[in-house]
Amino acid sequence: MNAMEKYLKKHTEMLVKDVGIEAAGELIGKSKATIGRYYANNEEHADRFMPINAVASLEAAASFPHVSTALAELNGNKLSLGHENRPSEATVNSDIVALAQRFANLMGEYNLSIEDGVITATEAKRMLSETLELQKVLVDMKLHLESEAKDSKTF
Repeated sequence: MNAMEKYLKKHTEMLVKDVGIEAAGELIGKSKATIGRYYANNEEHADRFMPINAVASLEAAASFPHVSTALAELNGNKLSLGHENRPSEATVNSDIVALAQRFANLMGEYNLSIEDGVITATEAKRMLSETLELQKVLVDMKLHLESEAKDSKTF
């Protein structure tokens, strides 16, 4: 299996784990065993990849477009997320949830990056991208906290 195939399988696994293997099975109508084969690294499943319609269904339910991002990166592109999965009336509580999700994404990227003991330039760029998104959430949270403190006159 070449590096690109391993990379896609890692991101397929992240997508499935993001959604949950049982929920993924229900969404795409496949068994847990079949889904596991889509990201298995052994040679007998090296040529098995998740169909693109299944990826689209799972990414709609996931917190992050793991496979789409990987495909973009493999082609030298960067995926720009046009919307956040955050309520339009964001509060400190929703900021905390977004912060936890972004931190989990960063830790997932870090875990994948150190798996072979070397952080490549591409892996560092992905971690930087997640770090920047985490920073945006922190800025939003700071603004919401300041706004709430100002409204309650305790700041």
